[in-house]
Amino acid sequence: MTEEIRKAYLLGAERAVQLLATEEVARCWDEESVLPGMTVGGLAGHLARSVLQVEWFLEGETVGADPVSPVRYYARLVGTSLPDSPLNVGVRARSEETAAAGPAAVAEQARAVWHRLAQRLDREPADRRVAVLHRPGEEMLLDGYLQTRCVELAVHLDDLELSVGVQNRTPEATLALAVDVLVAAARDRHGDQAVLHALARRERDAGQSLRVL
Repeated sequence: MTEEIRKAYLLGAERAVQLLATEEVARCWDEESVLPGMTVGGLAGHLARSVLQVEWFLEGETVGADPVSPVRYYARLVGTSLPDSPLNVGVRARSEETAAAGPAAVAEQARAVWHRLAQRLDREPADRRVAVLHRPGEEMLLDGYLQTRCVELAVHLDDLELSVGVQNRTPEATLALAVDVLVAAARDRHGDQAVLHALARRERDAGQSLRVL
């Protein structure tokens, strides 16, 4: 499973690197994206962080805390659908901080890190842990964290493509991992009966139980 997860992540990250380097993204950098309150540049910065943060987290110091699973990473989130929630305000702030370097620099940073990760991930053991730096004291198994990055890559590749009017399809392996994690998170958050209604009886899905982000 480790090999499949890492391959799916690197394929998605490669696609992100390619999209970030397009003329369309650079041209639309200061325009509004399809996400309310977020510029194309901010969205590109957020997408780039799904590449950059893997290297940052690998360099962080771990302390032996119980690792958070990728399912719980998402299932516990609060305020995902509220633009002004603390969660989304923090996401936008970090994204704009990354975007401040400009389109060429962001694209080059992502490309360089992706190239290094393509070499490094082959050497990391299956039990490798990473520190979740924006949540001090929290850790994940590397492969678990890469599954969350597949979610972010799949979701925000789609967002950025729509924002700038290009087609740059997410690799199927990345999409499949993203869907698996999000459905499992929906089951954890809402329970199987609610998810069953969302999948098969939409008229009974009052709580939008498949909505995780």
